[in-house]
Amino acid sequence: MTALPAPPRRFSLLDSLGETANHQNAMLLVQLRWLAVFGQALTIGLSTVLFDLQLPMATMFGVVGVLVLFNLYSMLRPRPDREVRDSELMTGLFIDITALTALLYLSGGATNPFVFLYLMQVTLGAILLEMRSTWVLVAYSCVCFVVLIDHHVPLVFGEHAQRTAFDLHVLGMLVCFVLDILLLVVFIRQIGTNLRRRDRNLADLRQHAAEEDHIVRMGLLASGAAHELGTPLSTLSVIIGDWRHLPEFREHPDLRQELDDVDAELRRIKDIVNGILLSAGEARGERPILTTVAHSLGDTVDEWRSLWPGVTLDYVVEEPLDREAFHRTPVVSDSAMRQVLFNVFDNAREVSPSWIGVTVRCRDSLLTIDVRDHGPGFPQAMLARIGKPYQSSKNRPGSGLGLFLVVNVLRKFGGHVDVINGEHGGAIVRLQLPLSALVFERGEGGA
Repeated sequence: MTALPAPPRRFSLLDSLGETANHQNAMLLVQLRWLAVFGQALTIGLSTVLFDLQLPMATMFGVVGVLVLFNLYSMLRPRPDREVRDSELMTGLFIDITALTALLYLSGGATNPFVFLYLMQVTLGAILLEMRSTWVLVAYSCVCFVVLIDHHVPLVFGEHAQRTAFDLHVLGMLVCFVLDILLLVVFIRQIGTNLRRRDRNLADLRQHAAEEDHIVRMGLLASGAAHELGTPLSTLSVIIGDWRHLPEFREHPDLRQELDDVDAELRRIKDIVNGILLSAGEARGERPILTTVAHSLGDTVDEWRSLWPGVTLDYVVEEPLDREAFHRTPVVSDSAMRQVLFNVFDNAREVSPSWIGVTVRCRDSLLTIDVRDHGPGFPQAMLARIGKPYQSSKNRPGSGLGLFLVVNVLRKFGGHVDVINGEHGGAIVRLQLPLSALVFERGEGGA
């Protein structure tokens, strides 16, 4: 019986805060609107108390209340597709301009020095919106300004007013000027930061796409090489099998031993070809095995030790340890992860031929593997480009692909790779991946 798919979650702006530049810019408009609400309420109150202006308080606070409701709606409105479009940003700025126009209409119209706050709204629109939307916003602001020239509620002073209308106009211009420059500097700087962050994210995505393309091309090359090598390797296997039955090999143990050595090397070549195919970008091996994290890592370490008996490999599992996840939870062990570890071990062995250290941590649903060496460490110029193809200090053709493949395979598992130089020399390659990427999950009808 198939379970019905769960309905998609409807995210609000707060849920998706910081995901994209548009999300961040929309939240900036929300913050600016809160500042406007506070500033408008404060200005209305102070103008009445300090300067004895007779303002339509109920109507003006009603406009401020509408802004509050709209701001809450903007923050909490469910968004099925989690997108903030240009039209939504434009609508928000339209509401802000309309509210500003209504407040100016109730407090002197175009003679109110706060009319220059239109400039801030238009400037934000020019930065955030597409060109067509920006010009529509400019036209709307101009129309509002023109309407306020002849249509507005004049300012009325009370009996105890101590300042003239001109004095208040100059003071209001000063306050408006300070507000404009402060808000423009703060918010435009933040918007610029958001846009630069978006550009960096786009650059990272383009880089990842280029790396994926590189892996695909390597995979095609490896597949072609495997097909080309398949026929001669099969032919050699058949020939070796036939030679085993010849009297010359049956009667001479030395020749038979050499034939066995040739057969072993031939099988090793086949394994290397399979490893190349896996390293070319496939995230899962051909024969996944059900095991545990402890057994999988232990078997990989033992196998590598048998290939390099002259290298001391210190293998340590740190406490505290999530024993259930590390020793008992079924996980899938495959050749891709084995190849990743072998690549890292081999790189460490090349710069530290006598010793490498492997430290494993398993806690909070995260598996961390640190591989240390006693080598010279990585040059500072390389640390920022670790994982890029052909970035290596070995100065030989084709070097630098090992960590590139490690980074991309870990990325497919949802993990990542960090490389740091040790305080007392050597380097540490840290592999981190969520255990959920390895945990075996039985499907419906599974055994």
